[in-house]
Amino acid sequence: MAVLSKTRTNSGISTYSGPWDRSAVIHLLRRVHFGVTKENIDYFSNLTQAEAVSEILNIDYNVPSPPINDYNERNPDPNVNSGETWVNDYNGQLNNVRRRSFKSWWVGQIINQDRTIREKMVLFWHNHFSTQSAVYSWANFGYQNHQLLRSSCLKNFKSLVKDVTLDPAMLIYLNGERNSKSAPDENYSRELQELFTLGKGPESQYTEADVIAGAKVLTGWRVNRTNGDVYFQNSRHDITDKVFSSYYNNYTVSGKTGQEGTAELDDMLNMIFAKNEVANHIVRKLYRWFVYYEIDVNTEANVIKPLANIFRNNGYEIKPVLQALFNSEHFFDNANRGAIIKSPADFILGLARTFDIPIPGSDNYVTQYGAWNRLRSSASLTQQDLGDPPSVSGWPAYYQIPQFHELWINSDTISNRNKISDTLAVNGYIVGSTRLKIDPLHFAKKLNNASDPNLLINELIEIMHTLDVDQNQREFMKSILLSGQVNDDYWTQAWNEYLNDQNNTTKANIVSSRLSSLYKYLMNLSEFQLS
Repeated sequence: MAVLSKTRTNSGISTYSGPWDRSAVIHLLRRVHFGVTKENIDYFSNLTQAEAVSEILNIDYNVPSPPINDYNERNPDPNVNSGETWVNDYNGQLNNVRRRSFKSWWVGQIINQDRTIREKMVLFWHNHFSTQSAVYSWANFGYQNHQLLRSSCLKNFKSLVKDVTLDPAMLIYLNGERNSKSAPDENYSRELQELFTLGKGPESQYTEADVIAGAKVLTGWRVNRTNGDVYFQNSRHDITDKVFSSYYNNYTVSGKTGQEGTAELDDMLNMIFAKNEVANHIVRKLYRWFVYYEIDVNTEANVIKPLANIFRNNGYEIKPVLQALFNSEHFFDNANRGAIIKSPADFILGLARTFDIPIPGSDNYVTQYGAWNRLRSSASLTQQDLGDPPSVSGWPAYYQIPQFHELWINSDTISNRNKISDTLAVNGYIVGSTRLKIDPLHFAKKLNNASDPNLLINELIEIMHTLDVDQNQREFMKSILLSGQVNDDYWTQAWNEYLNDQNNTTKANIVSSRLSSLYKYLMNLSEFQLS
């Protein structure tokens, strides 16, 4: 935890009483969704603030259709037909193409997200309980891990910690399946305390001896690679008593024999969750993900500690914490608006969602998966490969002091971001039988006043930017629409002529090229990098 001396704001978790206007709606949607869409801005503007937050947190836990075999043309699958799911077939020879299928499918879930916070929470937990598909290798385990995070993303954190501990991907990634009484492996025990529950704050004072004791508690768990089952092997479990340090009040996890040894995990988690620092640590991580990257002394006192109390008092249920946060004056404080640099996933997948970039449907699933993979690889090029964060700590932008989110931007990544947005705005990417590209006319027709260049620019700035832009930039934007002319009617007439004759290719091209140039310019401004 980095508690800074400077003060940004004195606001706390009292209910926000400011204007519930489009600006407030867009701020909320930027933080809980990937990108904002015109449809969602209009929808949530017609709700009260409390109704909007309630709907965002009302997650549909129905399981979406799983990833499928989109790779048969390149790598024939002996067991799974084209278009059918591979998630229940354990074939280690196809892990590479199946991992790509899984990651592409994940992008598809984000692109087609509903109005809830679900997709942002799945990625939050993936960053928190970080695993790398390149290490656990089996695509099936990646899917199982993802489904665990998806099915628990707003439920009970303590239950989630236990489930993650016994998740195949995690057991392989942090050597849990190798942990035995004859060779205790401290890897997972260390990260369980250091990263997943207690953190590294000043109030987290577990010891190296606690890591060793925890490793012994966790001995005996194994993974069956033929079906993904996790099982407990008695003969590998350390049955001695495990004595923890004074930080845990010298708590002893009594050694148990046989299958009763599985209960030692519950004993250890009860011990860990008795520490107040668990709630503090998780709330800080939620805060940095959804609000701001720095936590000063006022924020610690006025936001973190009260939310941590809510977390503990609700038995570590996640939803009440976010309910309080997203209804708070602090969340809507002007100091927290437009204050975070977008992650690559937010930037690229949010861009695709905002502009509603056309992607083929399931009837053309090979190209559909190819388009999703093209977007995934673009995010990876800018340092965020879903499914493969760089370390067990997740992406450095969420924890690395003092840069935090600034790590997303450097001379290489900003250039790549601009190249990606330029391509999507102008020429697009050829993917199979389709062109992955913004349809400038489709997007403009969604806007309220596309025929008026001034109102059109105002609405684009409202949707695409978190901060206002100066008048000189606005004038340059208008000059793009007017092709250097000075009369606003030059654009209005061209737009209206297109609307009245939309099958006329010449008229469509005139307005389409100007809009594409305008979108490209807007996305190249620094304001577009902010959420």
